[in-house]
Amino acid sequence: MERELVERAGLPFQAIPAAGVHGVSLKKLPGNLSQLWKGYHRSKQILKEFDPDVLLFTGGYVAIPMALAGKKRQSLLYVPDIEPGLALRVLARYSDRIAITSEESRKFFKHQEKLTVSGYPIREELKKWNKADGLAYFKFDPNIKTVLFMGGSSGARSINNAVVKIAGKLIERYQVIHLTGHLDWDLLHHQTDGLGPRYQAFPYLHEMGAALAAADLVVSRSGASVLGEYALFGLPAILVPYPYAWQYQKVNADYLVERGAAVLLEDEKLEKELYSTVTTLLEDPKRLAQMSQAMAALAQPAAAEKIAELLLEMASNER
Repeated sequence: MERELVERAGLPFQAIPAAGVHGVSLKKLPGNLSQLWKGYHRSKQILKEFDPDVLLFTGGYVAIPMALAGKKRQSLLYVPDIEPGLALRVLARYSDRIAITSEESRKFFKHQEKLTVSGYPIREELKKWNKADGLAYFKFDPNIKTVLFMGGSSGARSINNAVVKIAGKLIERYQVIHLTGHLDWDLLHHQTDGLGPRYQAFPYLHEMGAALAAADLVVSRSGASVLGEYALFGLPAILVPYPYAWQYQKVNADYLVERGAAVLLEDEKLEKELYSTVTTLLEDPKRLAQMSQAMAALAQPAAAEKIAELLLEMASNER
């Protein structure tokens, strides 16, 4: 996915072999370590060819080989989630500066002098959308509330399955945008075919700003992007943390829930409680407005510029 997005933006892309080691079975561990070793040597080649002044990391095991290969160069680590995962904690040891999305992340790091609160960087194309334009993009009625369901780029099967079961009831009262992800698209598209213009489903949507601007409420997992993108649009959220991974999604969700910007719905309760949770919020304009204000108060729209300024400052010092 990263290759497609980077090349679509017209930027050169270099892949690095890598694999995870945290929570991996003993059977797979030797092969994964071999991949990391290959990634380390590939990273050294890339560094020799490109000769960068500064490195930027955003986490994930794919960054580990490059961090090891480039440990003598200046590096900036950006931590998108409230709580850093294992790879980010490792990368923090090698980083000269660390940018974090929120003050809440400070407690996870020893070297406070390295930290800068940048906010979550937002793509410029998201900022061009307003509610009227978003609704017009989907040909939706501005007098009917709109709910957005998102399963991520691959898809969240439990969210998708729960939405399909209530889609018929939802469109009696609301307009629905359903971003299914690629994995479940063929099956779900077949199951919901014929629901009419109030239900619009997509495997992937490049114009994400249209969906975020059009929605009055969003239902999704709670990966790091919810901290920036929902705040930009003041979009109230029902967050369903992914239950089979490290707790970072739960921590992100709790951060927004504690600030009155979201409500949390556990994955195992989706099918039983999704419809009532959605309708309860959409039929309570006062609470929805309060959640919207709380979410908007967390916005830091200049985050990308702050991270870029840090990189330029570090690169200038290197010269």
